[in-house]
Amino acid sequence: MEPKSVELAQFFYGVLFTVSPETRALFPVNMNTQRDRLLRALVHVVGLVDRPAELVPFLHQLGRDHRKFDVIARHYDAVGVALLTALKRYLKDDWTSEVERAWTDAYGVIAKSMREAAEAEKGPAWWPARVLEHRKAGPNVAIIRVLPKHPVPFRAGNYLSVQVPQRPRMWRYFSPATAPRTDGVLEFHVRAVDGGWVSRSIVHHTRVGDEWRIGPALGTLAVRQAENRKLLLVAGGTGLAPLRAIADDLARWKRNPPVHLFFGGRTAEDLYDLPTLKMLAATNPWLTVVPVVEEGEVPDGEQGVLADAVIRRGPWPNTDVLISGSPSMIRATVVRLMEEGTPAAQIRYDQFTVD
Repeated sequence: MEPKSVELAQFFYGVLFTVSPETRALFPVNMNTQRDRLLRALVHVVGLVDRPAELVPFLHQLGRDHRKFDVIARHYDAVGVALLTALKRYLKDDWTSEVERAWTDAYGVIAKSMREAAEAEKGPAWWPARVLEHRKAGPNVAIIRVLPKHPVPFRAGNYLSVQVPQRPRMWRYFSPATAPRTDGVLEFHVRAVDGGWVSRSIVHHTRVGDEWRIGPALGTLAVRQAENRKLLLVAGGTGLAPLRAIADDLARWKRNPPVHLFFGGRTAEDLYDLPTLKMLAATNPWLTVVPVVEEGEVPDGEQGVLADAVIRRGPWPNTDVLISGSPSMIRATVVRLMEEGTPAAQIRYDQFTVD
């Protein structure tokens, strides 16, 4: 199915907009960047059906989050029809009655869980937030601070969906880089990626005073101070944000088990937030920050691939591991850690951000 993914996605949306024309208004005018995001999300979630302990809480989060799209109950039915129709068309002879039943049952679980969570949620679908500061931290990285009209509930390590005025109906997910604050201010770190309509717009065109929309919190990267377990935090690029938020949250307690934070980039210039991390470590002796660059050198740091640097500073027995960054970095780090004996149950990362 992979070689046909673009055609499959186009057919899926064609069926969806035919079955339920009103759903077209839920998506951006330009569908080029949307493409197969929803379809891939559905396929990914279906892959977790046999792991209900992970799937159900995530679906509840996703259901609450999707209220910001003005999704209503009958839209779930339309998506299910479009999904099954598209799969049947492109799987052809592989679309057996058993496969159809499995996909039908799986999507039924997805839709039911999301609908129930959305209907039970009483809070707002999104919060308006005003941009207070927009600061370049490099040619393609910006740090943005926004003030929501009302406090947005989240835990350090979560990610939030964001819509900016320059790209209406194009929601993207970003993690706050600090723990929840009493003044409600949120800080986001955004890198402009090639072909990224939203990220490039945020980095290069955001203005103070812009009004953003902030959706509900999602994600599993969170730490409870009471757990009192050693932590290994591995961050690549702006994947630093949720892990810095966790370190920021732990700093409130002053006394913690050892925490090692590896922050990697291609060059020293990519370590845009290293001064802040060093300041945090200077006042919290339980925190060790290890900068890593693939090219050149960085003081008190490592040179090479981030995953290799983590292993060189190991081993990491009886340590919880949280990883955030590009999919390729996450995969490489997970593989290397497991090769060195770290149990999979001790490794966490948010692999599904729909972005």
